[in-house]
Amino acid sequence: MPARPLPIIGIPACRRTIKERVVHTVADKYPSAIIEATGCLPLTIPAIGSKIDVVAVLDKLDGLLLTGSPSNVHPSEYGHEPLDAEILHDLERDATTLPLIREAVRRDLPIFAICRGIQELNVALGGTLYQRLRDMPDRISHRPPKDSPDGPYGPAHSVTVMPGGLLSALVQSEQIMVNSLHGQGIAQLAPGLLVEAVAPDGQIEAVRLPRARFVLGVQWHPEYKVMENPVSAALFAAFGEACRAAIAGPGVTIRAA
Repeated sequence: MPARPLPIIGIPACRRTIKERVVHTVADKYPSAIIEATGCLPLTIPAIGSKIDVVAVLDKLDGLLLTGSPSNVHPSEYGHEPLDAEILHDLERDATTLPLIREAVRRDLPIFAICRGIQELNVALGGTLYQRLRDMPDRISHRPPKDSPDGPYGPAHSVTVMPGGLLSALVQSEQIMVNSLHGQGIAQLAPGLLVEAVAPDGQIEAVRLPRARFVLGVQWHPEYKVMENPVSAALFAAFGEACRAAIAGPGVTIRAA
């Protein structure tokens, strides 16, 4: 009997210049989390913008993982002007990920979006972002504590999980502690997305697309030491299950409780 094909998960890269050389990069923790926690095969997608044929690329994939990054989605993608020239952007990544997201949603391909990824998901589907959370007087710090033994990925704050959603079904808890390493966040929620979790200050921390096979975004970093955190492991495992179901064809969906 032939072996079941290994699901392939695409990971869009960031475009950076390092020592005067343009490179396409994905932090090791993301493909490592895919291998360790899902049993799937990660495949890096270069940030080449309009040069990429999103239909042809997604024809080869069973899932899409959107990663965090030091860069932010350019405000022009949601109709705003940049507030600060020092905010790092990556136009080629935007031009790659946003069309990929829209086409992946159209064909019901599983998507797991992390940090910058949840912001890309929101923008791709018509939402907006706060460019500087630190300027908002009612927001807590969404940066890690300086004395954390885990450095930038140590526990930072709790999030309240919305009852009856996908995240609630996966984590089996009304509140979880998460790390936090972001300067921007969701402002206007994209049409069709539902809030899955919020921070103590009301900032949206997780979203999902209802009736999709699996489209989940989280603002924190579950890829960090994924197998040491039961919540993180559960999220990646569910994503992997959805990607395996994608191979089986339509009609198999990871649903909320």
